[in-house]
Parts: sequence; C-alpha cells; structure tokens
Amino acid sequence: MTNLPRREVLIDFLTSCETPQTKRELVSHFEIMGVDRVPFKKLLREMETNGLIERQTGGGYSVPNALPAVTIVEICDIDVDGELLARPAQWNEELQGKPPQIIMTPDRKHVSAPTVGDRVLARLSRKNNKEYEAQPIRALDDPRGRVVGVVRQHKKGWTLVPADKKAKKDFAIAPNDLNNAKEGDLAIGEIQPSQSLRNKSVRIVNILGHQTDPRAISLLSAHEMGLRETFPDGVIAQTKEMVVPPLQKRDDLRDIPLVTIDGADARDFDDAVYATKTDDGFHLIVAIADVAHYVRPDSALDREAYKRGNSTYFPDRVIPMLPEALSNDLCSLRPDEDRACMAVHLYIDNQGGLKKYKFVRGLMRSSARLTYEQVQDAKNGIGDEMTKPLLETVITPLYEAFNILDKARQERGALELDLPERQILINEQGEMTGVKKRLRLDSHKLIEEFMILANVAAASALEAKRAPCVYRIHDRPSPEKVDSVREFLEGFGMPLAKGQVMRAKEINKLLMQAANEPFSHVISQVVLRAQAQAVYHRENIGHFGLALGKYAHFTSPIRRYADLLVHRSLIKAYDLGEGGLEKQEEVTLEEKAQHISETERTSIKAERSANDRFTSAYLSEQVGAEFNGTISGVSRFGLFVELADTGADGLIPIRTLPNDYYIHDEKQHALVGKRSGRLYRMGARVIVRLVEANALTGSTILELTDNKGAEVPGISMKRSHMKTEKSGKGGKKRFSKGKKNKGSHKQSGSNPNTKPGTKPKDQK
Repeated sequence: MTNLPRREVLIDFLTSCETPQTKRELVSHFEIMGVDRVPFKKLLREMETNGLIERQTGGGYSVPNALPAVTIVEICDIDVDGELLARPAQWNEELQGKPPQIIMTPDRKHVSAPTVGDRVLARLSRKNNKEYEAQPIRALDDPRGRVVGVVRQHKKGWTLVPADKKAKKDFAIAPNDLNNAKEGDLAIGEIQPSQSLRNKSVRIVNILGHQTDPRAISLLSAHEMGLRETFPDGVIAQTKEMVVPPLQKRDDLRDIPLVTIDGADARDFDDAVYATKTDDGFHLIVAIADVAHYVRPDSALDREAYKRGNSTYFPDRVIPMLPEALSNDLCSLRPDEDRACMAVHLYIDNQGGLKKYKFVRGLMRSSARLTYEQVQDAKNGIGDEMTKPLLETVITPLYEAFNILDKARQERGALELDLPERQILINEQGEMTGVKKRLRLDSHKLIEEFMILANVAAASALEAKRAPCVYRIHDRPSPEKVDSVREFLEGFGMPLAKGQVMRAKEINKLLMQAANEPFSHVISQVVLRAQAQAVYHRENIGHFGLALGKYAHFTSPIRRYADLLVHRSLIKAYDLGEGGLEKQEEVTLEEKAQHISETERTSIKAERSANDRFTSAYLSEQVGAEFNGTISGVSRFGLFVELADTGADGLIPIRTLPNDYYIHDEKQHALVGKRSGRLYRMGARVIVRLVEANALTGSTILELTDNKGAEVPGISMKRSHMKTEKSGKGGKKRFSKGKKNKGSHKQSGSNPNTKPGTKPKDQK
C-alpha cells in the first residue's frame, strides 16, 4: 500500500508555501518512504505535464503562475505610503492574466535603492495567491547583471560569447530565451538565477545588430558599461511642452554679438563668447545654455540626467545626458534664435588677472555659429563671407584677450603635456576609414582659456557667498609616483631634485627640455601616468594640472551634471530666479560628486573600448602587414606598442619575444633579457607585424619583426635600478618565453583625464 498524497492535497500544500518546494522538501514533508519514491516522482511529472504544478528555476515546484523564489522583477510604481511596487519582468498578461503584486521590502545589504523602471534580481516570499514580498539581491540595470557578446550556435545548443576580453567562459542560452536572436548577432544577455556556479546562463533581452554591422560597435561598448541610448517615455514627455522663456527679469543680451566656436561636426552649441577692450584690460562675456531653467530638481528629467552623469562621445555617435529636444534645440545656442542663458561678465587686467565678475540670467541671440578652422583662418587673413564682417569687432578682440590669458597661464605654470589626440574617421556606413591627428589651433586654446576663466569665476562666486560648490579638483602626484618619475628621468640625463614640493611649473621645465628630443612623447606619457585622477568633490584642494587654487565646472551643463549643480547653486546664492539648488541636493552634494565622478570614468572606459573596437575592425583586414610603432607600455606579460599610422595600441605577448628570461624593471619601464641583456624599453621605436585584430573584444596582437632589442636612442639604461622580485622561496622571479605569467594585466598609456571625441574646452 502506497503512502502518496492526493493531487488536491499536494496542490493545497504548494499554494500555502511562501517559496517553491524542491523534491527533497516534498519527500520530507509528506514522509515519502523507500518504495514510494519512484511513484511519487512519477506523480510530480504527471502533474507537471498536465499543468497542475510548475517546476521553477532551481528545481522547486509551485502552483501555476506562482513565481520562483529568486526572480527578476521590474519596479512599476510607488504607492501612497512610499512602498515600491514591482511586477515580474517576464510576464505575459494575455496568457497569464493580471500579474501578482510584489512589494519590495527595505534593503538590508546596502543594495543601491531601485527606482521606477529599474529591474532587480530579488528573493521572493509569497503572502497569498496575489501578493509577494521581495528582498533585492542586486540591480540588473547595473552592468554586473548583464553580459554583452555575440550569439553562437553549436551542436549542443546556443551560447553568448562575451565581448569582454577578460571573460573566461561563454554563457548558455536556452532556446526559449533567444528572443529571436540569430547566429552572429551582437546581443545583451541578462544573467539568469542559477543554483550552479559553473553553468551560467543568460536570457537575450536586446539585440544590438549583427557583428558585421559597424554601427553596432558603439552600442556594444555602451551597453557593456551599462549606458542607455534611449530615454524613458516619462523623460521625453517632460520636454514636449517646453519653450524658450520670455525676457521678463532676465538681462537682455540679444544685441551683444556673442558667437559660438565649435568643431565642424558639433551638433550642440552650449557656450558663446564675446570680448571688448577696456581702459585697463578686457571685458569678456561667456554665455552658457540655461539648462537649470528646463531641468528642475527631482523631476524625471533631472533623475535621468543624474543617473547618466554626463554625455558619452563615440566616433560615430553621442549618447547625450539630456534628450535631443534640449541638447540639440532649446539648450543649443543656435544663431539668430532667442535662447535662455546663464552668463558671466569677466573683467581682466592686461596681465590676465581676474579683477571682477558678475553672473546674470539672460536672453541671448547668437550672431554666428563658427568653427575652429574658420576662426583661425580669419585670424590668419583668410576670411570667408561669415567671418570677414566679424573680424574687427568680434574675432580680433577675442584673440587679443586670449593672448593675455595664455601668457598668464604660462606664468602660473599650468601643465603642458605633449600628447596629440587622434580622431577616428567614420564614413556614412559607419565604417572606420582611417585616423588623423586632431589639430590644436590657437582658436581651440582661445575657447579653452575663456571657459577656464569662467569656471574659476564660478568657484570664486560661490565661495564669496559661502554657497555649496562641486569643485573640480586635481591632487598633486603622490611622493611615490614622483620618485618613480625621477628615477626614470635620470636615464635620460634629466635630473629632478629630491625633497622639493612638486609643482606643475617644474614639470613644464622638464617637458620643454625634452621637447626637441625623439623621446619627448614618452616623457609626457610617464609624467601623465604619475598624475592623480581629476574628480568632483565638495571640498576644495585646488587643481594641480591647471595650477589653480579654485576651479569648478560651469560651462557645459548640457553634457555634465556637475555644471548643472554649479548653475543651481549660483541661482540660489545670487537670487537669479527659479531652479536653484534645493536643500536636499545640498545635503547630498558629496554623494552626488562621487556619483558623477564614477559616471565620468564609466564613459571614458566606454569611449576607449569603442575606439579600440573600431580600430581592431579597421586593422582586421591587414593581418600580416608590418607597421612602425613605439613601445608605449611595458608590463610583466608583454609590451604595448602604439602604431604610428592609427594610434592603435597592440600587445606583444612576452612569450613571442626571443627566447630568454625577462625581468620587468618597473622604474625603467623596460623588459631585460637575463641571459642576453636584450632590452625592450618604453619609448623605443619598433617594427611590428599584425598577428590578430579582434573587433569583438577590441584586442590587437602584434609580434616583432626582428630579434634585436629596442632601446631609446641617446639614453642609457640605469642597470643599478634593475631589481628582481623575490619568490616565496627566496629565488628570483623571472619571466620567459612560454611561461604563463600571473602579473597584473593592466594596460598603461591612457589619459585618465581626457575624453575622446569631446570638445577640447575645459575637460581638465
């Protein structure tokens, strides 16, 4: 006689359970003994086949439409008591009816607080048939909950091959989780809850395009870092009825011939400039789009802008901080159209000193949209129909004021690094066609100096009112990094005195000393890597690189949330109308500064990975070709080489170097052959052969074309500085061809403070 429960009893029990019950838990509850176990398993299979019960992820059983113990939910509303309400992310109302209500319980593990629209992996417990409680595990809109890669079909099924070069395993895709993805599609997979740590699986939630489509490269890099190209419907809706405000209490600046000067491919013009000579110097005006008028604190627009933190610039597109209705229209200072602005009047003397300033809220009308090249040509006597009428009244005074500011910059010793920026060229099909160096004209420097002065005035104005400020700070290099630079420079015959306080002016002297040498670029790279990261902070410590005591970003609120916070604080401090900084923002300013520093770093990583992928795709058809290059970085696992033509960074794995034991001399930035004395040093010029270029990961593998060492002409290796690392047993740790090294895989050679593709104005 069997002791199996009746089907109705089993269903009633599962209905009463807060979570799905595993087979072991059911056997224990119903006291299923030896001979009854096989019939009980058969009963469960039959009930599952007939739709009476369901088997959830992880093996637990529940009644139909019950939710798994761990599932993905989407925050859909906030009730009158402030409770977050959610619904299952994968729920079909037509087939399953109205979804059960899920109430998010307070976070106990300091998981980032979700908001409406966020998706969260949560642990559920059922209260009744129509209601669950959910404890958040992690936010899935965070990149850690997603995988970006290419879909592949194999004999055993489907997988997602990660685009991240550090990924070690592929992810399985169940057939019903493909969501119409096909072989070769670039897609985003959402990691699924699993009891297994080895066999991870994903569900495809978005298809970016096919891997052969170059237009998907930027999207791949963006989604890899959790960046979203589209805006929520509620954010877009807020922009629908917005219009340029009337003059009313604003200053009327429409008769002043303010002009915008930007790159030829710029789509948004968020700053305009003007200069006129005074008895003892110049009166400058810098007018900035009044974003604070449109984006009010804690609105849907504001929350989305804060979440993004800044715009992100790719070779073929921009992911803006604000919707196009603002960034490309209402907040773009287009010529011959009224635009709301925040403007600052700046008065400098003939030595470039800022004597006084005044911030106003105004209404302006740009006289012209000019490009850097146009303005520089006009200054050089090659005017066109647009610039000729503006030369004497607008362009010449701008350059005269710039000359004073530039001289003041040199006097105070702002850091001047020899690091030319490269621009990736993209055709109409979104394909990379080549690369060129970005020109650095005096017109670029002119705008940069005007923006820096306005930023200094913003920080000064807020300090004068003792108002809260988000400073842009840049700490001086640490003593350890200064010592490392000092020892490296000694090999170039360029002494740097010990014990002195490092100032940008001293670094500039060294850079000028090396300016005409073949190794000047490498000196700039080493100095750059010694620098601290520029960040946003509530407390001011000054800006080392610019040699300024106070500095805050004010001039680009379209593309940086930090500038919007500075605008709001100025509006409140100087009683300039609505949209000022609110109390809640003030008390959380330190947290906000940290957040936007993090979003800036995220954007920089996304921009770099897109550049790497575009370049790898471009080079993939040139495998086997030889290139001139320079060793741009040295690590324990190989050499990084910057190719002369494209600026691409490729890796020469240490295993491909001539057979020897290689010691990594960190202070001299070199690999040294223990037996042969063969030396590969940073800054040395080499000829390399392209072995592999992977557009999916953005990695490029190179090999040397000869077995000679690579030293920098005219400098000596300080052998006394060579130190080997001790192993656990006291022996020397050596690195040789064919050995697997466990050193840090960190690539050097990237500027932590420069954004590819952004305007070269005030990104310091």
